[in-house]
Amino acid sequence: MNSLDIRPAGPDEFATAVEWAAGEGWNPGLDDLAAFHAADPDGFLMGFADGEPVSSISVVRYGEDYGFLGFYIVRPDHRGRGTGIATWNAGMAHLGDRIIGLDGVVAQQDNYKKSGFELAGRNIRHTGVPARGETPDPPCEIRPVAADDFPVLAAYDRAHFPADRSGFLRQWTLPPPGVRRTTLAAVAGGAILGYGTIRECRTGFKIGPLFADAANVAGALFAALLATLPEGAEVSLDTPEDNAAAVEMALKAGLRPVFETARMYRGPAPFLPLDRIYGITTFELG
Repeated sequence: MNSLDIRPAGPDEFATAVEWAAGEGWNPGLDDLAAFHAADPDGFLMGFADGEPVSSISVVRYGEDYGFLGFYIVRPDHRGRGTGIATWNAGMAHLGDRIIGLDGVVAQQDNYKKSGFELAGRNIRHTGVPARGETPDPPCEIRPVAADDFPVLAAYDRAHFPADRSGFLRQWTLPPPGVRRTTLAAVAGGAILGYGTIRECRTGFKIGPLFADAANVAGALFAALLATLPEGAEVSLDTPEDNAAAVEMALKAGLRPVFETARMYRGPAPFLPLDRIYGITTFELG
């Protein structure tokens, strides 16, 4: 193996890894990178051989106790040379003793188990052109998120995620002009009962997260997010397999399972209210 320099990469450099992810069929969002990088600017590592990028891994630290791993890719011509394990080890060192989560594809789950990760559940990607039926009256107000909502929104998000992620969340839900991402909240009496984000991707759109206190709130948010799509657009929703209401909602809309990932953790699996998680945020950042 040529000398390998593994170091944090800025957004412009890590854009190469996003292109690799697109080549692997992961269908990244068109405007994901700035929000991803805001989660942990030092958490996006790339390996360079003779100055050329050959590997990547994202190892985002959410506070002192939790981290999430994604974007683990080795350029095809550098596989089998030790590049992958060196990049993996550098990423794990960045996360230290934190509990670490990841969403592993089926082919890699045994390898992750060798590194101490254990299965906690599965996420199912549902994809398709949604049916446009009659939309029932929502049980609460559905409206775009505003800057004044952010403190309450961040507190609501924290109840559905293992750690505070305010840096990421502000970028994700309140993007600057021109970013192809929209967040809607379900509101009643000044309280947030749920929220969801939809973004444009290389192919179609993805919804994530989709959190809601009840199935009818989730359904109203889902319908409102679908209403922002152009006619005939494809959409994906990544549902926890253990939330039967989320799976039913996706199937009822005409979406179909296309693949699954295993949510795995190194260390104790954090408690998550899966009955209120109708769509995870991203497979890359949790």
